[in-house]
Amino acid sequence: MTTPEFADNRDNFCYRHPDRQSFVLCQRCLRTICPECQTQAAVGVICPECMAAERKNRTPAQKRAERRWRGRGSTMTATSSGTPVVTYALLLITSIIGLLQIVPGLGDALTGILRFNALYLYPQFGVFPFEPWRALTAVFAHGGFIHLALNMLALWMLGQSLEPMLGRARFLSLYLISGLGGSVAVALIAPGLYTVGASGAIFGLMAALLIIGRHIGANVTGILVILGINFVIGFFIGGIAWQAHLGGAVVGALVAFILTRTRRRDQRTWQIVLLAATAVLLVAVMFIVPPLLISAGVYA
Repeated sequence: MTTPEFADNRDNFCYRHPDRQSFVLCQRCLRTICPECQTQAAVGVICPECMAAERKNRTPAQKRAERRWRGRGSTMTATSSGTPVVTYALLLITSIIGLLQIVPGLGDALTGILRFNALYLYPQFGVFPFEPWRALTAVFAHGGFIHLALNMLALWMLGQSLEPMLGRARFLSLYLISGLGGSVAVALIAPGLYTVGASGAIFGLMAALLIIGRHIGANVTGILVILGINFVIGFFIGGIAWQAHLGGAVVGALVAFILTRTRRRDQRTWQIVLLAATAVLLVAVMFIVPPLLISAGVYA
């Protein structure tokens, strides 16, 4: 179900397929296009009409170059089909790592290399060596098969909707920055806690879907209830880092807010700057604030 505002706003639907919702604009004519109508261009995607016009205006040299390269192995088929390639890549990489973690003799060592603990960020306390990359590598590790399966199911379901709407680069940025946000929240609230899992990134995707749905006028009650239930469960089941869930959701909502407010082509520079600033701010907070709180005895 959708609200009347959503149904009345035709900018929320593909101009060639009025029944298909999308969040991606043609970079030439700025009309909304669904995954089927998206063709990868040098910058962003364009609609079939703009692609036809571009092909019509190509020089003889450009046409010869196209004929020369057509048929050779390339990624153009995948990039122009609207297939959620980033979602599938994340599923593949994370699943391979998760399955390797189950292998006896290898799993414990791999988990030890990838898991996150905020104390790996602060060598001045002399507890662990300085290994800041764990703030992101932990997103690709899991604490067991069920943990892995649930997160990958959620990623598959959310990615099918969000990646075609946002585009691949934006979706990947949302996923990774949300995962980083989960690690930052753990560092702020519970330094010394070991964490693994994509839950922070998944909660970021759910929060983003909520913000984007609200922005385009969709009925977001269902996703709001799911987000709330999953968040509350973290307080009642042992072994779940609710801090990562909270951080991922907050950062995912912030990233989605930035994306919805910098949607036009002439705002692309601002979009990149704001997303980069968000990531830099998260890193700065993670490195500066917890050591001060630890030194002050806040966590004692």
